[in-house]
Amino acid sequence: MEISDKLLCLFNTDVRAEDDRYVVEVPKREVEAGTVEPGETYRVALISREVTEEEETTEPSGTSSEPQPPVEVGELRYVEIEDIGKQGDGIARVERGYVIIVPGAQVGDRVKIEVTEVKSNFAVGEVIEEDF
Repeated sequence: MEISDKLLCLFNTDVRAEDDRYVVEVPKREVEAGTVEPGETYRVALISREVTEEEETTEPSGTSSEPQPPVEVGELRYVEIEDIGKQGDGIARVERGYVIIVPGAQVGDRVKIEVTEVKSNFAVGEVIEEDF
């Protein structure tokens, strides 16, 4: 399956019947992360809930169906700092709006980083090379 570069977020949810319509709820964390804005209109793609044989063999039982972070510890990335966090650290965003915190970086910096810590909703990266 081909996934568009315009993908803002990916999550699992139920379709709920409500009066004369059906409702798909967007998790609060997607709005809080800034990938989705209340009151805006978005295109929604629904993917079958059926699991293929390939998915069954590649996904261990008990694994969460939540999307995994798009980076791993030790991974090298080229990023552009888009914002400054509350504590003065640089903020870069990669796939699906996933945040990488880069201490010491400033807005507009284009840097090569090594990912040093990965959490479900953000990662931390250390500058390896400035102005790539």
